Amino acid sequence: MFLLSVLLLAFIDSTNSITVKVPKNFINVTVGETIYLQCTFTTNQPTTNLLVQWTFYSRSSISPQQVYFYQSGTAYISPQFKGRLTMLNQVNTTMNASISINNMQPADSGSYTCEAHNIPDIEGITSASVLVKVLEKPSVPYCAVHGTVEMGHLVTLTCHSEKGSPSPNYTWTKLQQGRSSRVLGQTAVTTGVMYIRNISEFEFGEYQCNASNVLGFATCSVVLHTELNGGAIAGVVIGAILGALLIVLLVWFITHQLKKKKHKVSKENKQQSVKSVEYVAVPAKPIEDHGVEEA
Repeated sequence: MFLLSVLLLAFIDSTNSITVKVPKNFINVTVGETIYLQCTFTTNQPTTNLLVQWTFYSRSSISPQQVYFYQSGTAYISPQFKGRLTMLNQVNTTMNASISINNMQPADSGSYTCEAHNIPDIEGITSASVLVKVLEKPSVPYCAVHGTVEMGHLVTLTCHSEKGSPSPNYTWTKLQQGRSSRVLGQTAVTTGVMYIRNISEFEFGEYQCNASNVLGFATCSVVLHTELNGGAIAGVVIGAILGALLIVLLVWFITHQLKKKKHKVSKENKQQSVKSVEYVAVPAKPIEDHGVEEA
């Protein structure tokens, strides 16, 4: 008699029970693509009082957000997913609560839970969840230099991408004649920060940061060159002025010498012309004596 009662109760429980299933517990999707969240349920009761809903737990929130709600032929879609979410089937007749969401964004990453309740089915597995991760290629990172770029000082290089899922890893390399070489600084792969302690002239040059994840990579670069302090800058300015003055004086001296030489040559030529003119004395012609013959 006891065994018969146990079997009868088990039969009643199995009759008034519902089972919700999802085929996948983890789904990865690329940013901008459409995701299909499948969910089915079984019940032995009419679906007159069927209630189905999808809820969403984001990575940054501990409270659930309603995505989709259906009850007694009426459906509701939350504002965040309105225009992007589609119910793929007639949920009350097919017992299929699968949905699709297009244009997935990193903010859509999180846990999606499918729930189904059908009174008098108050027992069983009423919900199932799937974890969704939206993948995105790293955006072009921003590189910056911090500290005094002079020999013997600590210099910090930073690199960060605003976008990227999963979060990108960062590596620094030094570029020499178009080729990458190993850097001597200490790099934090997850933050993109590199420390160059006691910098020397061998560390000066161009550095490139590579931000990468499973979808791709992006790069940025900075150039390290020694900085001039106020005294050095003043020295450079004074040196430039003195150099310019020296050039002006040199040009003036050369021009003056050329003019002087030209004047001297002209004067010598003039004196030479005067000396070359000779006056020739014409001797006097003797007067002939024509005497008168005496008669």
